[in-house]
Amino acid sequence: MKKDARFWKSIGDRKIQCHLCPHNCKINDDKLGICSVRKNENGKLYTLIYGSCSSIAADPIEKKPLYHFHPGTNALSLGTVGCNFKCEHCQNYSISTATPDYFYIREVMPEEAVELARRYGCQGIAWTYNEPSIWHEYSFDSAKLAKKAGLYTVYVSNGYINEEPLREISPFLDAMNVDVKAFNDDFYKKICKARLTPVIETCERAKDLGIHLEVTYLVIPGYNDSIDELKKFCNWVVEKLGDVTPVHFSRFHPDYKMTNVPMTPLETLLKAYDVAKEAGVLYPYLGNVPHGDYDNTICPNCGAVCIERYGYSISLTGVKEGKCVKCGNIIPIVADKYKKQKI
Repeated sequence: MKKDARFWKSIGDRKIQCHLCPHNCKINDDKLGICSVRKNENGKLYTLIYGSCSSIAADPIEKKPLYHFHPGTNALSLGTVGCNFKCEHCQNYSISTATPDYFYIREVMPEEAVELARRYGCQGIAWTYNEPSIWHEYSFDSAKLAKKAGLYTVYVSNGYINEEPLREISPFLDAMNVDVKAFNDDFYKKICKARLTPVIETCERAKDLGIHLEVTYLVIPGYNDSIDELKKFCNWVVEKLGDVTPVHFSRFHPDYKMTNVPMTPLETLLKAYDVAKEAGVLYPYLGNVPHGDYDNTICPNCGAVCIERYGYSISLTGVKEGKCVKCGNIIPIVADKYKKQKI
């Protein structure tokens, strides 16, 4: 669905510049931005995907992954098409590379999204699967209605959004999981066709704006898995985001244009986990791996298991009223009115 876009300006001769994301695309008449979903028509910018959903599901919030945000609840998860990254290892490339005329598009207006969340027993709405920031006009309108309806709101994002649109949606956006692809700019330039610095700035800004933040780092063998790079990443988390910020190290599997790269060895992920602990990250986790303690929320004070996870099933018996039941240490979990049981 085409609708007037926001965050752009005319730069003359029917050419415009988009300011939604750090690409700041200069777009000629009848052309698209890098995301492939924002189009200049006669010197005016339009979004081509307002309400256009390629993917709809009721997901456990742990799948986002968000481990410290309303554990045990479900989020209506919505995705569209397009992306402002061109990641060679994209695991959702079927929709991130799709165009607005994608065959499986279903139009879901903001009011219907709220209705669907209620119908399927979800406590919130998550914009996910592909990059939600390119869907800003729709997610902004939807988030405002979701908050009025008493639902929480979530972005699962690559973090490539400019300050003004992030600030605009922040009063209506409760949580973000930002996928930090690597901690070196060469990786971003070569593999994602983007830059690292804006992602770092988004994470720090989200924290300042009071948005609950968790970060994911997909560990790719030979690309971003050096001990030195992992240390730099973890030190940044502790120094700029805070030691209680959950960090999810995720296992890579070959996909899209990187099918020649092997799956991440478990040994590498365990090293990343140890590096995080040594750097002072209090809540590191491993994803896409067999069950182990690295799925669980461990009290950093006494070592007790506060939240035990097996897949998307969880047990909250180790935490009560936001504290470890064994030692009373505060566990930073967001879990107010949406909780299914008292934690």
